[in-house]
Amino acid sequence: MRVCLSSTISMARRFTHAALIAMSCTMPLAAQEAKPPSLPILFDARERLPKPDLSSLVRLRFLTSIDFPPFNFLDQNGKLTGFHVELARKICDELAIADKCQIQAMPFGELQGALAAAQGDAVIAGVSVTPELRKSFAFSRPFLMLPARFVRNVRASINGTTAASLASHPVGVVKGTAHEAMMAAFFPAIKPVPFDDKDALLAAVKEGKVDAAFADGLQLSFWVSSPVAEKCCAIFDGPYLSQQFLGEGMTIMLRQQDADLTAAINHALATLSRDGRLQEIYLRYFPYGLY
Repeated sequence: MRVCLSSTISMARRFTHAALIAMSCTMPLAAQEAKPPSLPILFDARERLPKPDLSSLVRLRFLTSIDFPPFNFLDQNGKLTGFHVELARKICDELAIADKCQIQAMPFGELQGALAAAQGDAVIAGVSVTPELRKSFAFSRPFLMLPARFVRNVRASINGTTAASLASHPVGVVKGTAHEAMMAAFFPAIKPVPFDDKDALLAAVKEGKVDAAFADGLQLSFWVSSPVAEKCCAIFDGPYLSQQFLGEGMTIMLRQQDADLTAAINHALATLSRDGRLQEIYLRYFPYGLY
């Protein structure tokens, strides 16, 4: 999952903060009580990842940012919180080093330099995994995939519940993106209607200029539930995952020389995934689900 994660994150930073706050105040009771689908387990149950000895570790400093809700942001009391923040704490608990853990926030653009300069030990902030970054840094195993989804206008007459039923309908997509390429590869029977940016795309599906749209599932899940959407639309079919088009997924970035720490974090992530604690964090911050 990586061709477009950087652009996904950039747009999500602009959009999801307001939507997250609004949703907490306006979410219908039935929606609050509904359980979203489970988080896919990305670790093979038969795989045993070693747990290196971290007894000599003086401290573990996680670096994150404050502008990527619901992953990392400041709550109404100015406290750093979010999916990534809670996950970092659970990792420390699992590795029995909670007393050695610190979480520090800084501007997103400074994270890579801070890690390289040993001002922190691990970056947990949605940094895109690229071949260029892999030359300088190590990455944990993925713990979350950001899927692509369709969203449909509820007033559109669509006969069916799968993507195949969209073949005769105008479906919007942002041009020049990985989602445009992915839709062409996965759904060649659907004729795309290109838009210059995500705002224009969402406005078009809301106003019924297109019957559906194909985009990042994270943004769509928050948008359809926000007051801005005015209950116009609903998530439709999916989710769709593709490492070729969407990259490797959400990971933790570390220095290459910290092989034991990387292995320890992988062990913790696998354990949290298998015993349900990762699922608990996911449900807390994605009440409508990504999948």
